[in-house]
Amino acid sequence: MSGGVGPALLLPVVVAPASLQDEIDRTAYAMAHLFDGSPPWCQPVFVVALALILVSVLSTLVLGNRSRSEGRRERDDDRDLPELDESDFLWVFVVPALNEEVTIADSVGRLADVEVRNRVILVIDDGSDDRTGEILAGLDLPELTVLTRVPPEAREGKSEALNAAWRHLHERVLRTGRWADWPVERVIFTIVDADGRLDPRAGRVSWHFRDPEVGGVQSLVRIYNRTTPLTWAQDVEFGVFGNLLQRGRMAWGTANMGGNGQFNRLAALDSVAVRDDRGRLGPWRAGRLTEDQDIGLRLLHAGWRGEQARSITVSQQGLNSLRMLYRQRTRWAQGGWQVIDLAGAVLRDRSHGIMAKLSQLWYLATPIVQAWVGLSVVLSIVFLITGQVRPHWTIIMAVLFYLFTAVPGIIGVLHARHGRRVRDILVDLLIAHGYLIYSWIIYPVVYRALFRQLFGVRSWVKTKREALSDADDSAPPGEMGEIGGPSGVPAR
Repeated sequence: MSGGVGPALLLPVVVAPASLQDEIDRTAYAMAHLFDGSPPWCQPVFVVALALILVSVLSTLVLGNRSRSEGRRERDDDRDLPELDESDFLWVFVVPALNEEVTIADSVGRLADVEVRNRVILVIDDGSDDRTGEILAGLDLPELTVLTRVPPEAREGKSEALNAAWRHLHERVLRTGRWADWPVERVIFTIVDADGRLDPRAGRVSWHFRDPEVGGVQSLVRIYNRTTPLTWAQDVEFGVFGNLLQRGRMAWGTANMGGNGQFNRLAALDSVAVRDDRGRLGPWRAGRLTEDQDIGLRLLHAGWRGEQARSITVSQQGLNSLRMLYRQRTRWAQGGWQVIDLAGAVLRDRSHGIMAKLSQLWYLATPIVQAWVGLSVVLSIVFLITGQVRPHWTIIMAVLFYLFTAVPGIIGVLHARHGRRVRDILVDLLIAHGYLIYSWIIYPVVYRALFRQLFGVRSWVKTKREALSDADDSAPPGEMGEIGGPSGVPAR
């Protein structure tokens, strides 16, 4: 989520100054007495929140500049790397599936159309009790293998399902038959959700894996049913994540994994494999609600680079129900609280420099920052309503308040949509403000997730799929419209 609100700075009454100097003097006085009237116990909350907002704005500006520079680096890349293309790799497309009768045939069928020579499609039917197994059995795809899990091992979580696929790959696929003894450095373990539509050009991601230090590459995530304001906002959200936050960290090699459309070098996954409490080996840690975030960070700490693909996309369903969106984002936010335990590993990491470590620490601190700033906003509103605080506002302070509130979201949307003409930029600015409203609507999930984490609640509810429609097929993967635009509009 982007955006933020400054502490104790709400609903000002701005009085026009007699001169610019008067305005500057009034602003200096107001800033010096910004927290007057608030209880002493909460003033540190406001001070820290203000510092976090300033750091957030600075971080966004740095990542925005890095993101632009990354585009130039890719064009001018003259490193002495091996000439490899997609045919030099074995592509293992892994699809975890639990009651996915609505979308599974669509997702798996599209994997058969991905333009790669060496392909394995491995679907984990994780104890489905709908028609998922029946539908998979009816697919005529020679490359398809269905790994059926049954209780008590079924339905343990996505991490456990992926670990089962990893073990099957090592024990069966790479030991016998056509792919026996294929080098793990050239096996790309690709995760596609059961509603995912992977770009048919996905083999081009092999460009990243020319570098033997690259352990993972994340696709750009799109929403293919972006026909309502809520799904449209989710499309913008994923665009901001990929084009700003992810690409901004690529120069340090610290782009993280995002789950759907995630490419991992098998050798990298092998290097972080651990045993669970039942002695089963696998790269993913059991019980992690955002297993993608956890595995991505652990790969970085093991010395691998993480990168973000610029033009390879994976499209998925957005949620049209705010209730379901809250439930999904609560799970994601709780996963963010869980991975804070990796902060120590960041500090001990000797494979990355100081800027890369700061980038990772700030990323890990996201839920803390959001919770703290949100607390300052709530306190500000309470003190304002009760009349305990009456802030002295000026025009300059109002402008600064607006900038600190809106700048992160605006920069993110401008990077996500890539507008160049004046009209496009003006439209993007309007869209950015809609995106800020969306960010604040889903903001409370940070606290809901924190309470679940503190009280040891680990249960999760599977995201329900919507029936596919003809409108969802208006553009094939890789030719979707611009971020936040209507489906079917050609990308710029």
